Amino acid sequence: MRKFKGSIILDIYIIKKFLGTFFYAITLLMLIVIVFDISEKLDDFIENNAPFRDVLFKYYFNFIPYFALLFSPLFTFISVIFFTSKLAYDSEIIAMFSSGLRFRRLLFPYFISALTIAGFTFVSGNYIIPPANKKRTDFENAYINKRPRSVNRRNIHLQLHPNEYIYMESFSNNSGIGYKFSMEKFSEKGELKSKLLADYIKWNEDKENWTIRNYYSRIFLNDGTEKLSYGREIDTTLTLRPEEFSRNDDFVQNMNIRELRGFIDQQKLQGSENITPFLIEKYKRLAFPFSTFILTLIGVTLSSRKIRGGIGGHIGAGIALSFAYILFLQFSSQFAVGGSIDPLLAVWMPNIIFAIIAGFLYYYAPK
Repeated sequence: MRKFKGSIILDIYIIKKFLGTFFYAITLLMLIVIVFDISEKLDDFIENNAPFRDVLFKYYFNFIPYFALLFSPLFTFISVIFFTSKLAYDSEIIAMFSSGLRFRRLLFPYFISALTIAGFTFVSGNYIIPPANKKRTDFENAYINKRPRSVNRRNIHLQLHPNEYIYMESFSNNSGIGYKFSMEKFSEKGELKSKLLADYIKWNEDKENWTIRNYYSRIFLNDGTEKLSYGREIDTTLTLRPEEFSRNDDFVQNMNIRELRGFIDQQKLQGSENITPFLIEKYKRLAFPFSTFILTLIGVTLSSRKIRGGIGGHIGAGIALSFAYILFLQFSSQFAVGGSIDPLLAVWMPNIIFAIIAGFLYYYAPK
């Protein structure tokens, strides 16, 4: 009973140290990042008359969680190494092992803490940070990146629904007009059921619909005849908005996981040529939190023994491995974008390789 109580006290002590060090390090980093960001963007805030309330609540209030999530693997690693190294160099870990505590049992409070951080990272990355990113980017577009982005696309082929396809020779997001528009609908057997041709199609911001001008329509009836119609102007609704032509790949960071899945399904339906960046973002939403467990295990096994260089040596090794993980994740993602490897494998490859490293270190860790 006394041994059980001692284990519980030790668990609470390690969890408090782990989480306390982690959130303290993240807070300290955020303060430093904010100071540098203010010094860089202060002129933009003043020049564009950004209200102080918007700067504080729309920008920095949403800026903090984004960077906190970005650096969470690094500070998970540093937090584990920092206080575990201190335990090792104060001979507390040796005392734990001498009292009969196994290394596997020592890992229990570490993984409870890692589960807390991974859960926090997963919920933040999928449900809290995406809307925060949207508010932050809206602020940046209003007060920092004020020049509108002009996008003109050519030869657009899209599938809006099963057996329904559209084509535009070109589209300008400045005017919201697409030229040489056509829409075709097919039966389940692949037979052409209707075809609409128009000189151009224009987006109506107020009504949130499209106006088709100078159109010509052919409907193929079941009896083999055709129904022809034409006119000067007609309004219609399409499952398509102008911003879809001017989006870059980063806009999916503004979607929660449910919206992201729906968007990927829509892109597949529309026959999008490259959905790899969107799949990478989807897979990262799970792989990134999972890395917390791997980096925690590596951190404990590295710092639970004394080495030359002391705590500084442990922290240096930890930072090197953390940056190696982040860089490896970026490189493997780029290989997926280039079509060299599957997106799922590209995102999980760093976790797989570092899990092997963690297993190797665990095997040779002091027991």
